[in-house]
Amino acid sequence: MRAQITVYLVLGALALIAPFLGLYPVFLMKLLCFAMFACAFNLLLGFTKMLSFGHAAYFGASAYVTGWLVTAQGWGTAAGILGGVAVALLLGLVIGAIAVRRQGIYFAMITLALAQLVFFVCLQANFTGGENGLQGIPRGSLLGVISLGNDRIMYYFVLAVFAAVYILIRRIVHSPFGQVLKAIRANEPRAVSLGYKVDRYKLMAFVLSASLAGLAGSLKALVLGFVTLSDVSQTNSGEVILMTLLGGSGTFLGPVIGAIVVVTLQEYLSDLVGSWVSVIIGAIFVVCVLVFRRGFVGEIQRLFAQRARLANDQG
Repeated sequence: MRAQITVYLVLGALALIAPFLGLYPVFLMKLLCFAMFACAFNLLLGFTKMLSFGHAAYFGASAYVTGWLVTAQGWGTAAGILGGVAVALLLGLVIGAIAVRRQGIYFAMITLALAQLVFFVCLQANFTGGENGLQGIPRGSLLGVISLGNDRIMYYFVLAVFAAVYILIRRIVHSPFGQVLKAIRANEPRAVSLGYKVDRYKLMAFVLSASLAGLAGSLKALVLGFVTLSDVSQTNSGEVILMTLLGGSGTFLGPVIGAIVVVTLQEYLSDLVGSWVSVIIGAIFVVCVLVFRRGFVGEIQRLFAQRARLANDQG
């Protein structure tokens, strides 16, 4: 427990001073947005054992709605974010109500098919800008008081939202609701036999995950000032799966570490190797699957648990 607290204190301190260490604030904000996206996805995969192949639908749809609201409709920043999250919530409710009735590959294929439908809607709809996307999205101000135009101020706003989402996810997982989700993950027929309405719990987890993914998408739209079809594409859905599995599905820090690795490699290798960056990331994932089957954080936790058991046995 002390080691865990120390890790969080060190990471929190690094996050606070990161803009003063010469790191580009926009890159840090992009990293935090994808870390939030991965944490939201992990709530579904890691703690409920539901593999969604279409989570970019909520990320991208929320980004489009927020961008459209603050540009074309003149909404404030907070209202635009809430509008985007509301759309992600509704999408999650509709898609989840259809998908949670199935399991395994059938669940995954339904989420993929419906996410592709969302992609084509974003491609054809007038307010999305089609293939050109939305450009020039203003950051605005927070409640009309704090201007978010400055990169450092915007960074600390995104960091605060990420911290709140991370704490919320931990609280959800450790709550009675989260314990039921873990029971469903471990043995769904047994959870049904105990009298739990499994589909209802799975739908609630799906909607929560979609809403938090939408929040990440809205923030990313404001940070970068544009939204494109890549935000709602199947490639984005694949990347968030990669981030989660690379860091460690079912762990809290795993998706964050996975997002750091993937986003950093994409940012710094794309200029050096071009499109080969996808091949390099894929090779890293293959090595991770073969050597670190539980992901980076999952394997570290396993080693510490083994040492603790050995110490107890020797004591």
